[in-house]
Amino acid sequence: MRLPPKVTDRAFARLAEIGAADQGQALRVAVEGGGCSGFQYEIALDAPKSDDLVLEGQGQRVVVDAVSLPFLENAVIDFSEELIGARFVIDNPNATASCGCGTSFSI
Repeated sequence: MRLPPKVTDRAFARLAEIGAADQGQALRVAVEGGGCSGFQYEIALDAPKSDDLVLEGQGQRVVVDAVSLPFLENAVIDFSEELIGARFVIDNPNATASCGCGTSFSI
């Protein structure tokens, strides 16, 4: 059974802070070919599309398109605040290798 990605409370809280839903936007998490390890994450605010998987929490939405969904099975979408900056991060159990940039991975 395929399990969709999970979104942490921290990630939903950050979307609420920036007012994503108030602008009709959701956090889009997509997987595209490229990057230094073969695949890369594309994370951006975007309007949900009719065929997206929608994950909702705290009045906010995270969307994943059907093509990206298998690559994000059981992944955790989080928001991280570190000394080097704050960003949305993805902990992906499907990735066999990743790159130091944090946005590129291989399967």
